[in-house]
Amino acid sequence: MSRLTDLIAQTKAKDAALGLELEREFKVLSSRRSFGLNFERHRPESVELPGRPIRKGDKVRILPPRGETKKGDQRLWKVLAIRRENGKRFAELATIYETEAEQAKVVTDDLIVVAEFRDYIYPGLVSTGKVERGGDKPFHTVINGENFHALEALTYTHRGKIDVIYIDPPYNTGAKDWKYNNDYVEGDDIYRHSKWLAFMERRLQIAAELLNAANATLIVTIDEKEYLRLGLLLEQIFPEARIQMVSSVINPKGATRSSAFGRTDEYLFFVMFGNASPAPVSLGSEWKITQDRRAGRLRWAELLRSGSNTRRVDSPNQFYPVFIRNGGDGPEFHSVGDAYFGDNWKDVGAPPDCVAVWPIRSDGSEGNWQNSASGLRELIKKGYAKLGNWRGSATAITYIKKGEQNKVETEIFPIVGRRQDNSIVVDDSEYSPVFIPGTQWRITSHNAEQGGTNLQKNLIPNRRFPFPKSLYAVEDALRFFVKNKKSATILDFFSGSGTTAHAVMRLNRQDGGRRQCISVTNNEVAAEEQSRLRNDGLRPGNADWEKWGICDYITKPRIAAAITGKTPEGKPIEGDYKFTDEFPIVDGFEENAEFFTLTYEAPVAVSHNRAFERIAPLLWIRAGSEGRPINKLPGAGWEVVDTYGLLTDLDMAAPYCAAIAARKAIRVAYIVTDDERRFQSVARQLPTGVEPVRLYESYLTNFRFSMGR
Repeated sequence: MSRLTDLIAQTKAKDAALGLELEREFKVLSSRRSFGLNFERHRPESVELPGRPIRKGDKVRILPPRGETKKGDQRLWKVLAIRRENGKRFAELATIYETEAEQAKVVTDDLIVVAEFRDYIYPGLVSTGKVERGGDKPFHTVINGENFHALEALTYTHRGKIDVIYIDPPYNTGAKDWKYNNDYVEGDDIYRHSKWLAFMERRLQIAAELLNAANATLIVTIDEKEYLRLGLLLEQIFPEARIQMVSSVINPKGATRSSAFGRTDEYLFFVMFGNASPAPVSLGSEWKITQDRRAGRLRWAELLRSGSNTRRVDSPNQFYPVFIRNGGDGPEFHSVGDAYFGDNWKDVGAPPDCVAVWPIRSDGSEGNWQNSASGLRELIKKGYAKLGNWRGSATAITYIKKGEQNKVETEIFPIVGRRQDNSIVVDDSEYSPVFIPGTQWRITSHNAEQGGTNLQKNLIPNRRFPFPKSLYAVEDALRFFVKNKKSATILDFFSGSGTTAHAVMRLNRQDGGRRQCISVTNNEVAAEEQSRLRNDGLRPGNADWEKWGICDYITKPRIAAAITGKTPEGKPIEGDYKFTDEFPIVDGFEENAEFFTLTYEAPVAVSHNRAFERIAPLLWIRAGSEGRPINKLPGAGWEVVDTYGLLTDLDMAAPYCAAIAARKAIRVAYIVTDDERRFQSVARQLPTGVEPVRLYESYLTNFRFSMGR
């Protein structure tokens, strides 16, 4: 180790950047465990940013000539200067990370900007459209951008505020289903699994900052190729969480596997933080196969104790006689004796025409009742104790426990009569049972073909997306954790076709909730489509290329179709939703959604007006994505809208604070100043419950993130 330290020090003296890089990797290796999940972190990821203008100081790659399908030059270059010649913009370049730097002069149209993992980024958002049918409900948001960058931006808007993260990451099948460092990971790549782990680790570490540590859940779906590694990765990143894995049948027919069993299921990891736990919920009839058949009726429990502590000596106070008699229409209670501590209980006399029922077990040994004598008397009085068919002293006695009593008292089970023994008769015909299922789910509605592929064909006809999740499977998984959170915020940063947002809208419709979903996806074009587009002379960033990307071609149209009930072509959507909530798809939802594209701003272009327009959506999102946003700097020096306010002229603090105090819905007060004392002075004037947030005068300074934090 000491020798390596010396060599690193010598390297730093000759090449500071290389020395720091080696030192960083050395620290990672030296801190690595000798047990658990070990994997290569690989070189830092780099992401190409198509459409981003070329600027001095940028890192770029030179694109292959139009019409070629080859990868082209993968080296990184730095833009030294921009020149204009004969009406064209040229960039003077020099290679980086090369032993001997090479220089070149290339037209900027043939370059693409690259962001490396540790580069600072200055994200902004540009709205690309919206759908409004939900009145004053918060907006669901869809962000088109690299999900790592989007997660970094969300640490400003939602740090510690996310209730549930649901993600369906790449399954790493080796069939060009995901890219690492701008290149598809093939099945024969010997580093395939460690690349996937490095990719996932970086994103999950940021996701951890977004979750509410007191009560939040992370749900990750996966198949057999990575479930073991994913489980260990989750254990290492979230040691404080409780983790459980569920197996769910999504393809009853089975997906063929060469020389192996056909795959019918996939796995869901539930990572629960703080007080989070699955709530008992009312689920569709297809779930009933996983529960006790009695779950749909009022449950009567045996009064005779079973299980542990069943002997008389375990609870001597609960050894007493219950006196019953056979009435005209069945057995009835007469009275309840006191606890008996003697040895001759068989000699205890019963009232006339009565028999004594003692807590005697089936093997003839002395047991005990579940309740005290006084407790049973109260149960009989309320009608919460019941006698079975007359068998004399062997007549069974049952009762209803606290949870079931609550269902009666809240009229979930209305009382419609009483029996001979005064026990209640209830109406359970309309009852939908609530329960927490086990870890094996074989649910009809979770079939990915019926609830995913076929449903998507109705919503966005002729637009293909591989292996969409069943809408109902996502809906059910979320319901356990948002049932009691009607204003929950759900995040999906591998949103694909937008199923998670769709599921959240269905949950809102079922209980009047105001939950909102943040969906993040890139605009990657399918591998087979890319070759055709390149042959046509197109490149990423061209409008005719981008229109085929996942976000523009699938995600946004699918979410818009779900809300409006119309296909992208404006035709009414055919078919009905099934299972838990059945209604025509054409009815749509009373929901709002806005679509954004993530931008990359230049640190040298931080002029107030331009910078503010880029970060304005982030301020609106942080305040709850509700109502009207402030898109431009207010001419009066301040402005207050539905859920937040913006103060740019501190001399106008008094009317600003007064306007905020007059509105009860204000959550956030943004104050623009570089002076900490003046910021605190304004903050003290704000009403209790309003969060003061400071913005620096160079707006983008508030939103500077490094991918390698």
